Parts: sequence; C-alpha cells; structure tokens
Amino acid sequence: MTVTQAKPLTQKRPVFPFSAIVGQEEMKLALILNVIDPKIGGVMIMGDRGTGKSTTIRALANLLPEIQIVADDPFSSDPVDADLQSDEVRQRLAQGEQLPIAAKQVLMVDLPLGATEDRVCGTIDIEKALTEGVKAFEPGLLAKANRGILYIDEVNLLDDHLVDVLLDSAASGWNTVEREGISIRHPARFVLVGSGNPEEGELRPQLLDRFGMHAEIRTVKEPELRVKIVEQRTEFDREPHEFIDHYQTEQVDLQKKIVTAQENLNAVGIPHELRLHISQVCAQLDVDGLRGDIVTNRAAKALAAFEGKSEVDVDEIKRVITLCLRHRLRKDPLESIDSGYKVQKVFAEVFGLAEAE
Repeated sequence: MTVTQAKPLTQKRPVFPFSAIVGQEEMKLALILNVIDPKIGGVMIMGDRGTGKSTTIRALANLLPEIQIVADDPFSSDPVDADLQSDEVRQRLAQGEQLPIAAKQVLMVDLPLGATEDRVCGTIDIEKALTEGVKAFEPGLLAKANRGILYIDEVNLLDDHLVDVLLDSAASGWNTVEREGISIRHPARFVLVGSGNPEEGELRPQLLDRFGMHAEIRTVKEPELRVKIVEQRTEFDREPHEFIDHYQTEQVDLQKKIVTAQENLNAVGIPHELRLHISQVCAQLDVDGLRGDIVTNRAAKALAAFEGKSEVDVDEIKRVITLCLRHRLRKDPLESIDSGYKVQKVFAEVFGLAEAE
C-alpha cells in the first residue's frame, strides 16, 4: 500500500481515533507494521469478543492519508507505480493516453462470513463475452480492497477454500478469474486482517502459517483501564467531533511517522549476524519452511523504519519475533497456539540474553 504525502485529516463520518485506543499493543503494532510493509503478509488477530478489533482496524484505515488513483479505473490503480496498475491502465499509458487522477481515502473492506467466491473474486459475463467479444467483468471485493485493508471477522469460520483464495491473492498481489476459457486478472494488493475467537475453533495450521503475523488480544483486567476505555467510548458517542479534535495532533503525528517509515523502508538494513540469529531461532523452534525467517526480517525492518532507525538492532527483533513465529509452532491442529513463552525463551538463548522479559 503506497500512500501520498501526509496531510491534515478530514472527517467524512466520525471514526474513533487510532491514537486514542488504549491497550491491545500487540494488535496495534502488527497492524501498523503491515501498513508500512504489506509484504509481511497480513495479521491474524485472535482473542475475546468485544475487545475492539473492528474499531481498531477501521481507525487505522481512517488514519492513513489519501492515495492517488486513476479516476475511471475500477481497481484503484496507481497513476505512477506500474506494480500497482491494472493491465488496462498500463495499456492506456503505453498508448500515451492522459489518465484522469483523483484522490481517495484508503478503504477498509469487510468480507461477510457468507460471501461466495464470485462475490469475493468477481464474475465474468460469459454471454456478453461470447456475443459482443468483450471481457465483461464485474469486480468483486478483492478489486474493491486493492491498495486498502481487507478485514474478515471470524475468519476461522470461513470456508477453507475461500481462505486459500484470499491468501493467494494477498501473497501474489493479483486476483485471476477464469470462466469457460476466459481469463481476467487485476491487481489485488491489500493488508489482509483476519480475526476470530479461539473458542470457536482455530484455522488449520497450513492456513494459519500463511498469515504473516499472529496477535493475541485479551479483555483488559485492570479496573482503572477498563473505566478509562468506557469513559472514552461514552465521550466519543456523545460528542464525536470534539473527541476527534482532541486527538488531531497525535493522529497527524502518527500519520506522518507511518508515511516516513514507508518512504525509508528500503533503506533500512539488517546486519548479517542478526539475520543468522533469526534463522537459528526458527531452526531451533522447528518452524517449517522459510516463511518465518522472511516475515521476521521484514517486520523487524518495518519496525526500525517506524522508529526512525536506519538499521535493525536486537530490540526490534525481540518486539516482533513472537508475533511472527508463535502460530508456526503447531504441528497438530488440536494443539493450542503458544502464548509467546517458548519463542522468547529460544530467542533469549540464541541472542545471548540473560532472559526474555
């Protein structure tokens, strides 16, 4: 997801400010890192009901600055970046056409639990294609979510085949629809966010492994904090615009920080020794494949960029490694996901730290 220059935030409808959200640090960090580098591969948020999952995700989408799009393109193609353009837009540019440009708020697209594959991927009008000789394509939710955030609540209750389709699109950045020998593809680059309650069942390990990060959220136990959350929500519901204005400075500062991190991400380095240690942790934890190594490296670099650093150090790795690896340790679908103790223990051993805090 590429964003334009940060600018003051304007409100079309009241959305709870991201910077006002109390607690749930794991979830907030994972979401911010995925926005900075969508190639991390999305985040799975598991935890109790009523803990502000959808509120937080909607707040993040609202926080981000507007993106530049080709105004008459159904896939929100980028006018400049070829990697974020549909085949039709590339063709029009190659023919020297002047494209109309508009600005658009980053979208958060909700995927309903009962959605069909056609609703998600889009449909081809075969009759029109055969009679008129044109590729008549009706875009689906993946087209709408391009360059935005796709949110699936209760993803663990979604059909495995549909989850597979979503993860394939998120990983490749493209959605391909084929019907009766006719094939259409379009860009589908989005931050995939899934959430669910462990009581209702976990995703199969093979699917869970394909989410870049796994955040755990729990109901806040401290009475003082619970009171603060209730008071904030009451104040927002009573006078939403006043509440939003109160956090405007923090919102703009956070927005600028994210934009700067996106711009500087490719310049962030990670020393060979630290990359070696990350892979050593993955090997000792018996993590299948190399996805864990890759995601941990990406997340650590995104966090370093967010903190304004030009090089990753041990602290960034420590903060992201549990989020990147805890859901990759299960070999048996009946096992529960490690809360983080096992990952932090091995991390401390490999990196030569006295103990994991």
